[in-house]
Amino acid sequence: MTATRGHAIQLARAGYGAALLLAPVLTIRLATGNLPSRRTCHVARLLGARHLAQATLTALTPLPGAFVAGAGVDTLHAASMLILAAVDRPARRAALTDTAAEAALAAAGLAAASRGNGTGR
Repeated sequence: MTATRGHAIQLARAGYGAALLLAPVLTIRLATGNLPSRRTCHVARLLGARHLAQATLTALTPLPGAFVAGAGVDTLHAASMLILAAVDRPARRAALTDTAAEAALAAAGLAAASRGNGTGR
């Protein structure tokens, strides 16, 4: 993996996190077409903070283990969103959208880990 590609994963995660943290209504509305509830916005802000923290940790420690651990967190989050989609019809679209984002980030993290690190160092 090239340095640019490794940084792209971290930047994508940071961008997603910042969007959820700073503009949850707009981000969720663009992704799902639905206006989110206040509760959904609070949860999105927490998720955004988690993504920013994870992007920072992998940028500071771009080791395979950090990417594998992050992929594990993303995979657990995706699984929880699938359960939410199954039991909460009004939240289904947002949950499935988030499942796709988390699955993509998990796959990118595993790819970074398999290449030795996320920055090509």
